[in-house]
Amino acid sequence: MTSWLVNQQPGNLTPDRAGPGGTVVVMNLPSDGSPSSVRVGLLGCGHVGAALVALVAERRPEIARRRALDLEVVRIAVRNTAIDRDVPVSGDSFTTDAASVVSDPDVDVIVEVMGGIEPARELVSTALAAGKPVVTANKDLLANHGAELYALAEANGVDLLFEAAVAGAIPIMRPLRESLAGEPINRVMGIVNGTTNFILSRMAADGASYVDALVEAQNLGYAESDPTADVEGYDAGAKVAVIATVAFGAMVVAGDVYHEGISGITQADIELAADLQHCIKLLAVAERTVADDGEPQIGVRVHPTLVPLDHPLASVNGSFNAVFVESAAAGDLMLYGRGAGGRPTASAVLGDLIDASANMARGHGATIGTLEQVRIAPIDDVVSAFYLNIEVDDRPGVLASVATVFGEHGVSIRSMEQEGLGGEARLVFITHGARERDLRATLDELRSLEAVRAVGSVLRVIGD
Repeated sequence: MTSWLVNQQPGNLTPDRAGPGGTVVVMNLPSDGSPSSVRVGLLGCGHVGAALVALVAERRPEIARRRALDLEVVRIAVRNTAIDRDVPVSGDSFTTDAASVVSDPDVDVIVEVMGGIEPARELVSTALAAGKPVVTANKDLLANHGAELYALAEANGVDLLFEAAVAGAIPIMRPLRESLAGEPINRVMGIVNGTTNFILSRMAADGASYVDALVEAQNLGYAESDPTADVEGYDAGAKVAVIATVAFGAMVVAGDVYHEGISGITQADIELAADLQHCIKLLAVAERTVADDGEPQIGVRVHPTLVPLDHPLASVNGSFNAVFVESAAAGDLMLYGRGAGGRPTASAVLGDLIDASANMARGHGATIGTLEQVRIAPIDDVVSAFYLNIEVDDRPGVLASVATVFGEHGVSIRSMEQEGLGGEARLVFITHGARERDLRATLDELRSLEAVRAVGSVLRVIGD
């Protein structure tokens, strides 16, 4: 087959694009106004893959009518062909040979939902090098090898689209890449892990302990039997690396992200936050900052955060996700929806599949632009407001000595509350914005004070 770009006159054809070695990549485009046939190769058929196959079949007539694209899943790579996937395709469409799906000349577009880094990286690279657009939901792949894959897609004039990789059904990649391409974005922060948001919501709404809420999340299928990637922030960290890359046009990888998880959050923390008119959320944050030498840098981090109850992110509960964008011209924007689940995620994949197919028919691919090498802000340089509580002797002069330590390290106190504990007292502070290194030095000296019995939880706060 030969790839042709059809212009306005039926039958007037021009070559579309050439693959490696000058090989012309093929796509048949009808000149009679009928929908263009797009044959899809699917790598992986778990919850998302199976939902995508069903959604393509369900939406096929409407997509053909509205977008003049006749989508059909023709090849599916799985680990075990003996498992009944209950999807509307013939049994001979399945194979355990994923490479054969990528190389099949009858496959126009590749969708990768198998997860993991290898063999996904090799398969995606091969498809792009062959001039085939790729749609992926693989956050780990992009967070570790995104730059090389984006460059490969660009060099071959095809799409690498990944809306579903970050926040499930929530459309955030396309707005960052297209609608906000000229926008000076200052910060993007979000709730991008449904498991942790479910756990923290249950702790806040029903007084559940962390352990009980985690077990409930596992029983409902929100959390894996080994929940480490979710509860320690690694899942959200991969996602925020991808967000930072697109939002700032920068080469950011998963290893650049600072992580703190929620496993240390207690019911007492939840209650103290509520007393201060805040809730606790695991936030992924990507922001522009300035180093001490005046050079620009980017901070990327994941950690539990106190969110004021009047902030839009405070109302995001259960397994839902949301991404909040702070920009100079457009102001504040928030996108909200289901961040996981087979059908919601498949919906985002299908949107990318339609875009990739339409772009292929026109002979071009989308781009995220040139990615720059940037300085990643070390966590000690990041400025944040902080919440902390300390237990002290309940006697005269203690508060003054504690306040002096804050002042000596340049950490300004925004608010303070005191609770009597019978011979002891709990002091609860929220600071103004302070550098992490200054806050750490403050904590170290506080722990050395004779009157300080214990330094409790230390959490960052949305604020300065």
